[in-house]
Amino acid sequence: MRAIIQRVQYARITINDNIQRSITCGVCIFLGIEHEDQAGDIDWLAAKIARLRIFDDGDGKMNLSLQDIDGEALVVSQFTLHASTKKGNRPSWIRAAVPEIAEPMYAQFVLHLQDHLKKPVTTGEFGAHMNIELLNDGPVTIFIDTKNRE
Repeated sequence: MRAIIQRVQYARITINDNIQRSITCGVCIFLGIEHEDQAGDIDWLAAKIARLRIFDDGDGKMNLSLQDIDGEALVVSQFTLHASTKKGNRPSWIRAAVPEIAEPMYAQFVLHLQDHLKKPVTTGEFGAHMNIELLNDGPVTIFIDTKNRE
């Protein structure tokens, strides 16, 4: 699994040109699932994101987590995070999981993140065309790959 986590002041998503969902202070998570991902990747990543200390404390240091600030989360499925650009100029998504595998894993990730945050998580719509507007706060952008847990 790969995730791009952006600390945001707000994020809004428009799905298929009409359905809108939004969050305020928190994170926007772009989640890519590959065919080799396992159930253990789901909880590890959800827990890591919930506890990631990327929010400022009273001294202006990044010491607080999403859990600490009672922040919100928006999770968007994004298979393009598994693009391979090794050959040619057209990306290949051969490592991305097929929808029959990715969609249930995406749903499980959202449930695990909700469990860690103890609150509902806002989502995009799997497989839909989405437009996302966000205000990156900082900017703070973190990339996590469960295959390279550094």
